[in-house]
Amino acid sequence: MSFLPDLLLEPLVRAALTEDLSPMGDATTRAVIPPGLQYAAALNAREPGVVSGLQVAAMAFRMVDPGLRLTLHSADGRPCGPGERLMTIEGAAASILMAERVALNFAGRLSGIATLTAAFVARTEGHAARITCTRKTTPGLRIVEKAAVVHGGGSNHRYGLSDAILIKDNHIAAAGGIRPVLQAAARARSHMMRVEIEVDSLDQLAEVLDEGGADVVLLDNMDTPTLTRAVEMVAGRMVTEASGNMCLERIAEVAATGVDFISVGALTHSARTLDLGLDF
Repeated sequence: MSFLPDLLLEPLVRAALTEDLSPMGDATTRAVIPPGLQYAAALNAREPGVVSGLQVAAMAFRMVDPGLRLTLHSADGRPCGPGERLMTIEGAAASILMAERVALNFAGRLSGIATLTAAFVARTEGHAARITCTRKTTPGLRIVEKAAVVHGGGSNHRYGLSDAILIKDNHIAAAGGIRPVLQAAARARSHMMRVEIEVDSLDQLAEVLDEGGADVVLLDNMDTPTLTRAVEMVAGRMVTEASGNMCLERIAEVAATGVDFISVGALTHSARTLDLGLDF
């Protein structure tokens, strides 16, 4: 499931390779690998998970040496098991070694995000709630980290600040309250832009419902009974999103409240890297 154009990924991979190879290339490979030595290597999973980042890893190898021959045995978005071969790389041993760490860093990090996302998604089984990510991403890597969330079965929240109007508590405080901030948003929005507003109490939610003008309400840091009551109050008039310290152990009960989305910052800021290895 590779849906990002290579032209968007190329700057990320180039920057990572430049960081690793600057200023004078790979000293170890230059010292110990005979020129012209040909080899084959396998990118293998060492634990179960969901694959992401193969598209980026393949680009790292090809960017170092377009002559390398790559065979993909899996695809982004597929589950993997321990010992499963994900990719074979054949060609100059020096080129494979120069790209190895960058390829593994991307694939391991992104597969970890996809794997954690899949674990959250599994806890929503039987309910309509969707797991979505946030903007709590690694600087510079948002595009691939959000793609990894999709590979894990989740959905993407807004990509950046320009995608939608998301009114949070600090916006409300600075603008003078819920009513004036919603009125200002209504004046500024285009016909293509949705408005979401954050509330942390049922009283605030009642004010939002009375004023109107929001498409989505973010129910922040509410306990489960309060979330249930909030969904009842909304009664389908807005999309509902639960947020705030959403841990894996709580997801099933939050999904059971009837919310439409559960946003989880941990998907991208706390995912453990999946153990992948490159074996000659």
